[in-house]
Amino acid sequence: MRHSLYIYASIVLLLAASADLSAQVDKKDVRRGNRDFRKENYKEAEIDYLKALVKDSTSVAANYNLASSLFRLGDMEQARKTLDRIKDSAPMTPQAADYFYNLGDVALAQQDYQTAVEAFAQSLIRRPDDLNAKENFIYAREMLKNQQQNQQNQGNDQDQQDQNQDQNENQNDQDQNENQNQNDDQNNQDNQDQNRNQDQQGQNQQPKITPQAAQQMLQAIQAKEKETQDKVNREKAAALKSRQKDKNW
Repeated sequence: MRHSLYIYASIVLLLAASADLSAQVDKKDVRRGNRDFRKENYKEAEIDYLKALVKDSTSVAANYNLASSLFRLGDMEQARKTLDRIKDSAPMTPQAADYFYNLGDVALAQQDYQTAVEAFAQSLIRRPDDLNAKENFIYAREMLKNQQQNQQNQGNDQDQQDQNQDQNENQNDQDQNENQNQNDDQNNQDNQDQNRNQDQQGQNQQPKITPQAAQQMLQAIQAKEKETQDKVNREKAAALKSRQKDKNW
C-alpha cells in the first residue's frame, strides 16, 4: 500500500505552480515553503505556508501544502482541520484527486475509516487508474468492516451482560421472596407453638391462693356448716315437739 507521504513533494510543487495564477498568494512564501519541504525541513515549511496564509487565508495552495507539512510532523488533527478549510474549493481544482487522496490518508491515521473510504473513492472517481488509491481504498474498507464488526460484537456482549444482570437480579429477588416466605411461615409456626404452650401451661397451672384468702374461705365454710347444723337441730326439735303434742292429745 502506498502512503501519501511518498507523493507530497510532487503535489506541493504542482500546487505551487497553480499559486502563480493567484495574485493574492505570496509566491515568495509558498516557494520558500516548497524548498524547505523538499529538504524535509517540515517545521520551517509550516512557518512559510502560515506566512502565506496571513496574506490569503483562502489559498488552496498554501492550505494544502500546510496540511502536507503537518502530516509529516505527525499533527493529524491540525492537518485534518487545514484540509477541511478548503473542502469546498479544493474539489474544484485540477488537484482534486490529490486532495481527496491526502484526506483519506489523514483519516486513516486517525482511524476514521468511514471518511477514509469515502475520500479514496472520490479520488478514484477523478483518477481511476491510480493503483495506490485503489489499494488504500481496499485497505480502508477492510478496516471499516473490522471496526463495525468489533462494535457489533461489543454491543452484543453488552446486551448479554445486561441480560445476565437482569436474570441475576430476578433470581435474587425470587430467592429473597422465597426466604422471606419461609421466614414468615416459620415465625407463624413458632407463634402457634408458643400460644399452644402457653395454653397448656395455663391449664396445668393451679390458681395460687394466699393464706388470708384460704382462711376466709375456711371460715365461710365453717359458718355455713354451723348454719346448716343449727337448721337441722331446729328441724329435729320441731319434729320432736310435734310428736309430743300428738302423743299428749
